[in-house]
Amino acid sequence: MNVAFLKYSLIRLALFAPLFVVFMFLQLGVLMSVICAALIAFAVSYLFFQKQRDEAAAALHQRFSGQAKPLRSANEVQDANAEDALLDANPDIAIRNDAKHPKQS
Repeated sequence: MNVAFLKYSLIRLALFAPLFVVFMFLQLGVLMSVICAALIAFAVSYLFFQKQRDEAAAALHQRFSGQAKPLRSANEVQDANAEDALLDANPDIAIRNDAKHPKQS
């Protein structure tokens, strides 16, 4: 996950949590406390954290635009390394994963 997106999310959570507690203390009820805290946290973060919001939006745009490197899990990296080692140990084996499979009837 991108640092800018995480930072902006933590800012919004840091705004939301104390507001929620204050509204619960004022006995507005859970649903109204969530709604009021979310609206105020949104407004404050929208007005005062534009730089962080723009960085988070740019990070999301870059991630979902198809230009970012694919994210790989530890197991996928381990499997890829094992396959590379196997291919290095057996140079006579060739893998053609771009060839189309013949249609089966």
